[in-house]
Amino acid sequence: MSEKFNFEEALKALQSGQAITGKDGVLAPLIKQLTEAALEGEMDSHIANDVVPNRRNGKSKKTIKSTSGSFELETPRDRAGTFEPSIVKKYQTSVSDEIESKMLSMYGLGMSYRDIATHVEELYGIQVSTATISAVTDKIIDEVKQWQQRPLESHYPLVWLDAIHYKVKDDGRYKNKAVYTILALTLEGKKEILGLYMSENEGANFWLSVLTDLQHRGVEDILIACVDGLTGFPEAIKTAFPQTEVQLCIVHQIRNSMRYVASKNHKEFMSDLKPVYRAATLGEAEDALDALEDKWGERYPIVIKSWRGKWELLSAYFRYPEPIRRIMYTTNAVEAVHRQFRKLTKTKGAFPNDNSLLKLLYLGINNASKKWTMPVQNWNLALSQLAIFFEGRLDMVLDL
Repeated sequence: MSEKFNFEEALKALQSGQAITGKDGVLAPLIKQLTEAALEGEMDSHIANDVVPNRRNGKSKKTIKSTSGSFELETPRDRAGTFEPSIVKKYQTSVSDEIESKMLSMYGLGMSYRDIATHVEELYGIQVSTATISAVTDKIIDEVKQWQQRPLESHYPLVWLDAIHYKVKDDGRYKNKAVYTILALTLEGKKEILGLYMSENEGANFWLSVLTDLQHRGVEDILIACVDGLTGFPEAIKTAFPQTEVQLCIVHQIRNSMRYVASKNHKEFMSDLKPVYRAATLGEAEDALDALEDKWGERYPIVIKSWRGKWELLSAYFRYPEPIRRIMYTTNAVEAVHRQFRKLTKTKGAFPNDNSLLKLLYLGINNASKKWTMPVQNWNLALSQLAIFFEGRLDMVLDL
């Protein structure tokens, strides 16, 4: 293909079946000529307006990536070295942000670096290394940090907390780390992830630091916190938010219980357990728990002991009517987020550092939150009931 690739030649190439974009596409030479012409114009203007005598001094070459393919760009130089091109800057290697945007989009869908590189080459005829892709995705780390520090609303009717575990390299070896997700329900009844917190160990001190962070970001009150038996959390929240109601996840409690029940008894045990957590009142639930213990207590004492020991936190939802119960008795909402996380991370195995994991989960949150445009079912009724049960605590924010 000739250096002076004009419109007529481009048209003939298209008519002969040559691709528009890609490594051997028609557009790249045209973009090259247009860009170089603009750079020449910039140089003419620079020399004409320079306060000291100056002149041209040859050209420098570099490979430029574009959405239409890559090409070698010749940039004019001046003798004084004061020319700073604005169209394609000195260290710029791409004339479009679209490629980076595509990389981030593919990364946010859970694609591996190798697959991303393959797709970029197919789309644009450009070969990119895994180091380049990593550098592109690293650009969102500052965005992640800003998101982690953003101001929050003053009141949240309900938050769900749960953990998901990953292998992350730390001090030269891979360790199991937990990422704790805090998903909230806003006063409008919409879901919002307040933050992601990573730690090797949980406990009252860790949870107190998390809750203190929420306070520093503007949270003044949380009505209900639904958790999956997180160690030290009930103690910590009583310190940071002493009025918050804590509800242990019923679904997790059932799952944990069934691990200790023989498979041959699963069906019968579950049938006897249902009247406990599906009771209409607290009294009926306690009667059903007594009946469960009478029948199964000797065979499965560890299960009954667990329900008895956690009963105060397991049974909190019986104090409320159905619209509130439906929202608070399980952490399924945050587990749904974690299912999305697993889809994104299933090709990764392990992560070289904390940031490599957090940036991927952050992109996953962005994808998930696009669907959170509507309030949860029957939210207006549930909110009015919460305002009554938690008298006075929502008056100011709801203008009651």
